[in-house]
Amino acid sequence: MTGVTAAPVPDHLADSSYLRACRREPGDRVPVWFQRQAGRSLPEYHEIRGTGSILTAIAQPDLATEITLQPVRRYGVDAAILYSDIVVPVHAIGFGIDIKPGVGPVADQPFRSASDLERLRPLEPEVDTPYVLETVRNLVAELDVPLIGFAGAPFTVASYLIEGGPSRNYTHTKALMRSDPTLWDDLMGRLADIAIASLRSQVDAGASAVQVFDSWAGALHPADYQHFVMPYTTRVFDAVADLGVPRAHFGVTTGELLESIAQTGPEVIGVDWRTPLDVARRRVGRPVTLQGNLDPAICLAPIPAVEDEVRAILALNGGHPGHVFNLGHGVLPETDPGVLAHVVDLVHAEGRADGPSGDDT
Repeated sequence: MTGVTAAPVPDHLADSSYLRACRREPGDRVPVWFQRQAGRSLPEYHEIRGTGSILTAIAQPDLATEITLQPVRRYGVDAAILYSDIVVPVHAIGFGIDIKPGVGPVADQPFRSASDLERLRPLEPEVDTPYVLETVRNLVAELDVPLIGFAGAPFTVASYLIEGGPSRNYTHTKALMRSDPTLWDDLMGRLADIAIASLRSQVDAGASAVQVFDSWAGALHPADYQHFVMPYTTRVFDAVADLGVPRAHFGVTTGELLESIAQTGPEVIGVDWRTPLDVARRRVGRPVTLQGNLDPAICLAPIPAVEDEVRAILALNGGHPGHVFNLGHGVLPETDPGVLAHVVDLVHAEGRADGPSGDDT
């Protein structure tokens, strides 16, 4: 697998179905995990989560550990993803961002000028986010599946800081990248360094893989992505390549960007439901593992319809060993956990991971 050597994971996890799929190696089943699998639709999550900002829960290692473990117990998924959020590092260094329930990340004073760079000092994980590292260490001691650590990609984090919250059009963000390229470079460079520090610290604490969330990159024209975003995402992936763990990229509505995303260096690329897996594999243009790509809304349909869609995705993959079954985005809050458990069982029972060799695109 390009850019990945022996992963620093326990022996009993090195041959896990998830890590085998990340290496595009045949296995006994297609691995599956769900984005936003921790919380959201789980009643046991709501029983212990409490009220207020998710940042309060994340800062409690014992609570964050339990929340991360809940979907692993409930669904039997093949990987756990850390219960955290992409704005945790910038919150921890004091930029001034919170996560409002039902809204998302919100900055009371959005990034507007060069003076705001002073609010983005380098991240010192052991000082700024020790609770995240404690949670990772707790999980590594308890899990029998790999733990995925993660960080926000520079562009997506920048969009929250600049817009001041979730956005449909990203007008301030696109205006800044065009009007002041020097400031844009300074901002993206700092956010890349923050992501790098966060990812490295999570792997050092025991995470078996990392994922970079560039959730909103699909809002960009391909040329803008290549010029204004791609160099910084590449910088993040290059800076963690020596850690020897699989590196994944996730975005939404990125079908037109897949070839460029592949060039940033990840071994695993998330595909949303808008692009069929066979089309995505052709567009990527190099050997990678594809992650996805069930439409989360399908999980609200009757079970036979869910089964049909799961089987259709598995058929499009054609038994290629480089496939991690997942949703094309995150679990919707109103999803019946029993449906997700059924999806896991179905993928494990019928998914094939014995198709073309790992060198095939």
